[in-house]
Amino acid sequence: MMAGRQEEPEQSPVDLTLRLDRQLDRIAAQLRELATAKDRLQGLLNAVLAISQEVDLPAVLHRIVTTARELVGARYGALGVLDESGEQLEQFITAGLSESERDHLAGIEFPRGHGVLGHLIHHPEPLRVDDIRAHPASAGFPPGHPHMRTLLGVAISVRGTIYGDLYLSERHDGQPFDRDDEDIVVTLAGAAGIAIEKVSLLEQIRTSAEHFQRLLLPALPDLHPFTGAAIYRPASSPGHLGGDWYDVLWLPDNTCAVVIGDVVGHDLRAAAAMAQTRNMLRALLYDRLAPPSAVLAQLDRTLNGITDLPVTTVCLARIEPAEDGWRLHWSTAGHLPPLLIGPEGHTEYLHAEPGLPLAVDTDQNRPDHTHPVPAGATVVFFTDGLVEHPRHSIDHGLARLAEHAAGHAHLPLDDFVRLLADHHPSDGHDDLAILALRTPPAAARRAPADANDRG
Repeated sequence: MMAGRQEEPEQSPVDLTLRLDRQLDRIAAQLRELATAKDRLQGLLNAVLAISQEVDLPAVLHRIVTTARELVGARYGALGVLDESGEQLEQFITAGLSESERDHLAGIEFPRGHGVLGHLIHHPEPLRVDDIRAHPASAGFPPGHPHMRTLLGVAISVRGTIYGDLYLSERHDGQPFDRDDEDIVVTLAGAAGIAIEKVSLLEQIRTSAEHFQRLLLPALPDLHPFTGAAIYRPASSPGHLGGDWYDVLWLPDNTCAVVIGDVVGHDLRAAAAMAQTRNMLRALLYDRLAPPSAVLAQLDRTLNGITDLPVTTVCLARIEPAEDGWRLHWSTAGHLPPLLIGPEGHTEYLHAEPGLPLAVDTDQNRPDHTHPVPAGATVVFFTDGLVEHPRHSIDHGLARLAEHAAGHAHLPLDDFVRLLADHHPSDGHDDLAILALRTPPAAARRAPADANDRG
């Protein structure tokens, strides 16, 4: 006879309820862990995207530190950048220090890579320390340094070479850093290395483009008795090449010719077109000795006949002697008007019929304009990159430029144009060029030297 199956003892309703509660607690804990993991992954993704969108190296480095702090809930963060030797730090970017903590550290040199920080430099594996002072490599803290007990350090590599180290200290919850913190910061460090490499390449492109652009622009000649100064600034976009240019030259009839122009476009074609237009205009100016309108008309016909260059705006002027000072004789091809600043600081835009840009219609008449320029006055020629802003009208930008110029017209001309370029009312999306010419004071006015004697 087979023995009957032993029945399990019947559980009471209380036991069943406790068992169910424990299971629900476990499920709730697992769901919380999953939610936390999801939030961390989303935070990591957001951090990587934020870092990758920066186009300036200091901004990238600061973003790396701040996002690392946020991801692991650390109070303090720092990024140490190694010098060329790879043996010590040459930069130390911090985040999380309060104003008073920064004051306490004022005058203390930033860490060079000794103690625990140096340990990570020479042993670039991820490092978690629960008590910094107890670590064998600890060298202590300088006076005024905030209390730090825990540390998470991760190296950042760029193309297989250690670029620097990311340091985090003191979780907000008071707990030491764990393996999950380490994993997420290691992942962030990998993305940071890529972002640093990308922005470094962009910096090289930007520098090369700016150098190329400047090679296309002339050094100003001896303009005596006038004083002249010019400046070119590329746009903020990496690798941006523009078509802005300026030029000044003495003509055989002892007048000074001034040119400011802007070729449409922001690439190599625009830069090449600028160089062709500038050189062609130089030849026409020197050969024809005609009014500015006639020179621009001939330039437009020549460009239309033998090239396929883009639309270009130009302002061409001659500074000519007059009985009571000087006279500006100019013509424009769709360009912004010159700004005249009198010897007493009064400003006036020389608004006149602007004419059509080059490469639009060669049959259109181009008018000439004249205006007296007193002794000790400054005439400013500029491109639209100095005043254009998408959130403001062009008149707003022109008004702000005139106000700024009037307040600083007493400066030496080189300082004056540099200040205008540094504090322009535009949004920086376009390159800009400024050319300023200042007539001598009344007591110093005399006829210019012969052009053949200028060397």
